[in-house]
Formats: sequence, structure tokens, C-alpha cells
Amino acid sequence: MRLGVEAAIVEGDLLRGDVEVADGRIVAVGLAPTRGGGIAAPGFVDLQVNGYAGIDFAAADAAGYKAAGEALLEGGVTAYQPTLITAPEDSLIAALREVPAGRQPGPRILGVHLEGPFLSPRRLGAHPATAQRDPDPDLLERLLLAGPVSQMTLAPELPGALELVDLLHARGVTVSCGHTDATAAEAHAAFDRGVGTVTHLFNAMRPLGHRDPGIVGAALVRDDVILQVILDGHHLAPEIAQLVRRAASGRLALVTDAIAAAGTSAGSCTLGGIDVEIRDGVARRADGVIAGSVVTMIDAVRNLHALGASFVDAVAAATSAPARAARRPELGVLRLGDEADIVVLDDRLEIRTVLRAGLERVAA
Repeated sequence: MRLGVEAAIVEGDLLRGDVEVADGRIVAVGLAPTRGGGIAAPGFVDLQVNGYAGIDFAAADAAGYKAAGEALLEGGVTAYQPTLITAPEDSLIAALREVPAGRQPGPRILGVHLEGPFLSPRRLGAHPATAQRDPDPDLLERLLLAGPVSQMTLAPELPGALELVDLLHARGVTVSCGHTDATAAEAHAAFDRGVGTVTHLFNAMRPLGHRDPGIVGAALVRDDVILQVILDGHHLAPEIAQLVRRAASGRLALVTDAIAAAGTSAGSCTLGGIDVEIRDGVARRADGVIAGSVVTMIDAVRNLHALGASFVDAVAAATSAPARAARRPELGVLRLGDEADIVVLDDRLEIRTVLRAGLERVAA
């Protein structure tokens, strides 16, 4: 099957020509292009999805995952991490046990992103304070046994947190620093321990100061740290988004932090059982604290492009960069022989077609 495109982002470079897919894989690139046919890009990889299309993953069953997955796929997401915020142990274990196992229709589930419960009580954001816990190896083990955990966000400055980092890495789980009051020195200690990414930079963490750079300053100056950001126009001011884009070229990873109302016109939903209202595109708890986002990944890509990022760099922030953060280098890249996880975009960055392993073709 020829995609009928005029160019494709192949291994990070824009290559003129069409793409051919057979048996679910990319078998040819650079073929005679189709004029005005759009651009083939790797499928989007979203590392932080609390819910989508009316589904809150904290309370989802198999049918809920199927419905949310179909909607995510229509939006170009071909791989994602369902995300669970801080909650009581029994709630987390119950939610982990509902995650579908094995190959599923729709986007690839990379595993669960546990955003907590080992977070700083000073930087909880919308997470419930009653469920926050100090680092506990036994609790961690119970959570890991309950379901397929692929990433954990924790506050590295908490006593015992670095020991949890070692335990998680030994189990193949990606560790991200977030919801943290870490100083620059504490952040560097975590990065030196092998932590390679930060959850929603600037949000729910020690502010950047000129004499107290904190984790934000430490992450910005490290070439080995991928910076996850929410570009919904609300979590970061345009100037801060520009600062991150310029300081972290090639290591900026877009995440949506989507909640159940994302992909719908709903004015309210739940986030891990917390009531959330959406007004003027901003999701907040009743006390006004921002609680996730309703941005879609394609809108985040458009927002980054509007800030001055090239088309290729904006796409990379939604594909290869988050894949690297997840330590899944086989994802987020379009190359010969790989599975055909592809999004076809037009010149207005509108989604025309989505393929997942070449087997599903969804008209947006």
C-alpha cells in the first residue's frame, strides 16, 4: 500500500517521496511523490494520559480502554502510557489490574505511568495529600506486582527516594523526577543516578531562581535529561515555553497530561476520583488548582510549531523524544523495516490518516 504522500520524516530527516507499507511494515521510502499528498510522520507517543474521550483510567475497565484507545488513535497517538495519579494503595492496585495485557487493537500501551505516590507534600499540585506517601520499598513492590508499570514519577529529595530509583531501574522501569521541591544539588544526584527525564517541567516543582535554580535549572543545563512539557497554553507562559524550546533543542518531549474530558466537549470530569471543571480550556479542581489538561497531542505539536520550532522538530517532540525518555528507541521513528505506526499530516498540521502497524487506517 502506498500512502500517497509527497514527503516523510524518515529517521528524523524530511525526505521527499512517498512511503510504501506491506504486512504492517515500512518497505520503501523516497518513492515518486504524490503532489499535495501530505507528509508522513511517526505516530505520536504520549507518556502522560490520565484519561481520554470520557474515560478516567483510574476507573477504567477493558471497554473503557478500548474506547479511549480508539479516540487516541484518531488523534494520531499510536503509543501511550495510561497514567494514575496519587491514590490510596488499594485504588492503585485495582486500577493497575484493569490494564489490558498483550497486544490490543488501537494504540500500543507501553505500560502504566505511576505519577506518585512518592511525591513532595509541598508540590502535590492536584494530587490528594491524604494519599501521598514517603518512599517505601515494600509498597513499591506491591504496586509493581499489581500491573505493568513502565514509568514512575517521584520526588528525588525524599529520604530513600534514590534507593527506589535503583530498584525501579533494576526492574526496567523509567524514573522521572516530578512533583518535587528538589534543590539543584538534589536533582543532580538523581540525574547522576540515571534518572533521565522530568515530569511536566516547571509545574508542581521548586521554582527557578537565579540563586536557587532548583530542579528546573539543573534539568535545563543537562544534556542527558529529557524535559517533558505540557504545551496547552495554560501550564506554561509563552516566554517560558520559548526558553525551554531554545535551551533544550532535541530533548523536549511533549506530553498532554490529558484527563477524561480531553477529546470531548465536556465541561466536567473526574481525575483519579477528583471532580474537575473545565472553563476556557483550563481544567481545575474546585479550589482552583490546575488538574491535568484537555489538550490533544496534535494541538501540542501545533503550539510548539507556532512558537518557532521547525515542523520536523515539533514532530520529534511528540515522537522520538518521548520514545527516548521511555527508553523505547524502536518507537517514534519512521524507518525501513519497522512497524508502520504513521500519522499523515497536511500542510496545516491537520491529521489526514493514521496507521498503527499498518493494520488500522483511521480517517481523522
